Amino acid sequence: MHECQKTQHVKEQSPVVISGRMAEEHPKTSELPEDVETDDCMTSYTYIYSPDLLKDKVAIITGGGSGIGFRIAEVFMRHGCDIVIGSRNLERLTEASKKLIAATGRRCLAVAVDVRQPETISAAVEETLKEFGRIDILINNAAGNFLCPATSLSFNAFKTVIEIDTMGTFNASKVVYERWFKDHGGSIVNISATLGYKGQALQVHAGSAKAANDAMTRHLAVEWGPSGVRVNTLAPGPISGTEGYRRLGGLSAETSGVFQTIPLQRAGNKTEMAHGVLFLASRASSYVTGACLVADGGSWLTSANNLTALLDYWSAGLKRDK
Repeated sequence: MHECQKTQHVKEQSPVVISGRMAEEHPKTSELPEDVETDDCMTSYTYIYSPDLLKDKVAIITGGGSGIGFRIAEVFMRHGCDIVIGSRNLERLTEASKKLIAATGRRCLAVAVDVRQPETISAAVEETLKEFGRIDILINNAAGNFLCPATSLSFNAFKTVIEIDTMGTFNASKVVYERWFKDHGGSIVNISATLGYKGQALQVHAGSAKAANDAMTRHLAVEWGPSGVRVNTLAPGPISGTEGYRRLGGLSAETSGVFQTIPLQRAGNKTEMAHGVLFLASRASSYVTGACLVADGGSWLTSANNLTALLDYWSAGLKRDK
């Protein structure tokens, strides 16, 4: 019996941890799915969808060795999917793969991929087909981000984020489509952000890159739909237990009460994001394409876009680094 079958039980036996606090202490979070802050597998998991929702499917996840990508891989594997995780850090991927296999009993292949270099994606796709014989899902999760005012942002830094976030998404999508999806159909989910919706301060690089990806989602949905390919986007908000959360001020937002200004009054967790991607990637959303599912607790609607405060936080970070 797989671990994913053995660990299906009620949440009361495994308290949900959000930003280091137990959910039972906060009624607003009592219905949240299990998660852990670190890049480790959950010790328990309560199914929302059928455990065989992705039975014998194969998914490629870029940036799958950590953060949201790691949790997507775990949740997919718990639903019967075999996984390929790719990034530049093969050592981290190999460690992640071992954790995922041990927790779920499914197969997980770690491959070195730099999404800026299409030839590395092509090699990973060929390795995937050799190992599994098919590709059903592509999750474009590889990304780079940091806080920086436009006046301090170098030309190369802006270019690098565009290359990873936007070009990387196009490169992976095009390679997988031409090699497999064109003749067999499939599902693509791009991981985006809400930064560009109202011009988030200190985020011109990532906001521009993700806005381009949102447009790309719609263009590719239109062009590739006749081949049986669905293309959708998930746009997370502040998500605990991720590098982005640490880099972009999530921890300071906890202590300063910033989350009280957004409708759901908390950060999200990685499992919540994985569930959103599971919906978009699976037959649960079989008639959905070209859509963007915003999963941010309503954050972009009400959160302050405080340039002065963000500049102060950025300046403090520079001093700490020195």
